Amino acid sequence: MVIASIDIQNGKVVQLKQGAELVLERDNAIELATEFDRYGEVAVIDLDAAMSKGSNIEMIKPLLRRAECRVGGGIKTPEQAKELVSLGARKIIVGSGAFRSDGEFKPNIPFLKSIADKIGRERLIVAVDARDSEIVVDGWKTRTGLDLFDTAKAVEPYVSELLFTCVEREGEMKGTKLETVRKLREAVSCLLTVAGGVSSLDEVAELASLNCDVQLGMALYTGKIQLADAFRRSLNWKKCCPPATDIKNSLLPLIVQSPDGQTLMTGFTDAEALEETFKRGNVCFHSRTRNKLWMKGETSGSILRLVRMRADCDRDALLAVAEPVGPVCHTGAWSCFETGRKFTWEFLQNIIVERFKNPPPGSYTATLDDKLVREKLMEEAEEVCTAKTHAEVVWEAADLLYFTTVLITREGLTVQEVLDELDRRHKK
Repeated sequence: MVIASIDIQNGKVVQLKQGAELVLERDNAIELATEFDRYGEVAVIDLDAAMSKGSNIEMIKPLLRRAECRVGGGIKTPEQAKELVSLGARKIIVGSGAFRSDGEFKPNIPFLKSIADKIGRERLIVAVDARDSEIVVDGWKTRTGLDLFDTAKAVEPYVSELLFTCVEREGEMKGTKLETVRKLREAVSCLLTVAGGVSSLDEVAELASLNCDVQLGMALYTGKIQLADAFRRSLNWKKCCPPATDIKNSLLPLIVQSPDGQTLMTGFTDAEALEETFKRGNVCFHSRTRNKLWMKGETSGSILRLVRMRADCDRDALLAVAEPVGPVCHTGAWSCFETGRKFTWEFLQNIIVERFKNPPPGSYTATLDDKLVREKLMEEAEEVCTAKTHAEVVWEAADLLYFTTVLITREGLTVQEVLDELDRRHKK
């Protein structure tokens, strides 16, 4: 997986050389998170919190629902970690706090256990930032005397992943220390993400061959590496089906899923099809029968608008989350696996939105102004409460959900925002 970094300082997206010298500054965090999410998880790091100089949490919150984010920077308590997960963070990165215990520098195992108990080990990442193979903390300013490899092995049982930053190469774009990465990869068996100095696509491919994910910062923001190219080079083309001698002739299976989780179709992709998918924003395949590039819906109009692309754990199969425009199957069915589209809450809102935009003759939904929908909502809430039989409760609850959806649509809210709030409460 290729992970793009969004480092935040003083309310701005920044890139620092050696963690100190400001190289560039941006103010479009939401736009960046949306774009980066297409290719992999996004690492959101609060530099002010990491250096105990404040917090950018209000700026970070909207990013956590816009993209699949891993969050770090100044996380000192299990409660902080759980709050971030409840707000939508997929994973939590802890750094300095993992290496201080009882007033001295050593792996803080009780701290890691307490966070893992709160959010689950599968969500916990420890940042093993190192300068010349020595763990450094406090925004890389304090040396700890802790050996990178021994420390990594000590904390591994309590986390799902390690994030290794080669601090002496950070922001330099001169390449990371591959010999250090190889030694660290041999020392631990958990997931390993490498950051700091990565500056070429060949390096991305080399790290992927070592079974390491790559986190990109300076090379990405300066345009030296494009995420679409890095994504392709990070895949395990050698395990393609059928076997091939080079990337050009390699095919990987590609599963397409709707944003609400319904499986739509499966096919195969190659390097060219992936390039076109990212370029066009619509899912493309390699047609084995015609032996050429094929964009789904190119002639029928039933395209698949790409939301995000993900590789599986072995990097030899892909999942595209895409918004279908029209039926997906050549038979005219909604999906190649189901004859009809599941009636989800999101689908209900889509229908309501369409009724407001293009009301057909006699549309009841189109007549529901703000005053009327609120009156109906109060009426239906009372009828749900007074319903007696199973059938009555189902009927009245359906009415209540319908009018609630009309109301939130009129207010400019999405069903996903409501589901996100329920998810936040569930994870509190």
